[in-house]
Amino acid sequence: MRSCTVDNVLVIVAPGQGAQSPGFLTPWLEDPQFRSRFEWLSAVAGIDLVHYGTEADADTIRDTAIAQPLLVATGLVAALELFPHPADAFEQIGAVAGHSVGELTAAAGARAITAEQAMVLVRERGRKMAEAAAVRETSMSAVLGGDRDAVLTTLEKHGLTPANDNGLGQIVAAGTVEQLAALAEDPPEKARVRPLSVAGAFHTEHMAPAVDRMASLAASVSTHDPRTNIISNADGQVVHDGRKVLARMVKQISQPVRWDLCMDTMLDLGVTGILEMPPAGTLTGIAKRNLKGVETFALKTPDQLDDARAFCEKHGEASTMNITPTWRIIVSPAKGTFHLDGQAGSAVELEARARIGNVDSLRDKTDVTAPHGGTIVEWLVEDGDLVSPGQPLLRLHPKGAA
Repeated sequence: MRSCTVDNVLVIVAPGQGAQSPGFLTPWLEDPQFRSRFEWLSAVAGIDLVHYGTEADADTIRDTAIAQPLLVATGLVAALELFPHPADAFEQIGAVAGHSVGELTAAAGARAITAEQAMVLVRERGRKMAEAAAVRETSMSAVLGGDRDAVLTTLEKHGLTPANDNGLGQIVAAGTVEQLAALAEDPPEKARVRPLSVAGAFHTEHMAPAVDRMASLAASVSTHDPRTNIISNADGQVVHDGRKVLARMVKQISQPVRWDLCMDTMLDLGVTGILEMPPAGTLTGIAKRNLKGVETFALKTPDQLDDARAFCEKHGEASTMNITPTWRIIVSPAKGTFHLDGQAGSAVELEARARIGNVDSLRDKTDVTAPHGGTIVEWLVEDGDLVSPGQPLLRLHPKGAA
């Protein structure tokens, strides 16, 4: 079995809606190159994001249709400032993850989709989620503190969804304003309820109408297998198939964000440093509470870029994604024990979507498939081996490749 142990692991994270604040983009736009790139993504989205990031007030940028494209564009252009030569990033980054709409930022940063595709998708995502939110008055509230089981029981009693599970002491409840008012009157024991400035009950059944529109758009998007590990909001699994990355992001619009499980996977990967893209602060704050001993860096303004690069160099090491070309490896979705499928173990070639085995973790058992199929070049693990998230399991030579 090939060891995938590294001394340092850098994880880059992208924040979700609510991280924006009035004028946060102003210092970034002083750089002509940043401004030029940002204006390009603004044009792709068909929205004057420069105005919204510099002059608009808090209520205006709270609008889902504005906030989401603004956040994704900022994260993508800031990434190019942090890594002027994008290929260098893949020598350092162990994994990427985005919270809610931040998943689009992470997917484009990992090259599963292009920046332009991300901007079209986020424009439509924001519009459709805003339309869904307008059907009925809904919102979200953070539940801080309290016993986790007691919090979940209270939310269920009031018909609310735990839309964001952010780990120790923070679960975000979502539902109608009436349900949230009832929660405020009857909070879980030893917990505080804080209303959030958001425009709807995101990641709940109230967003279901937006899923259909996004699924239709996603069907026409060309994808690539990501250049680094992408940790999924759905369950914290590492996803290495571009189509699955996109499909999961679409479904996630109406499903809870399990950031707690994402952080568990970061620990499984051996994370030593987490850098949050701008507008930063939310996710590094959560990490400080949940991931003791892990260094964090909140990139908020461009005058921090040199320090941010030094942070990346300190924690970044070449990942297994660079050791083996991503288009011909199958990786583990989670930490656990790999069980080889007998038929795959004796095969010379695998058909597209053929099952190669499963990874049995403490949480669940996950099937592993070969999305594109191909000729088996080398098994990198054996039946019964312990594996880590994103660890290469099998090297394939794609069908039709020279």
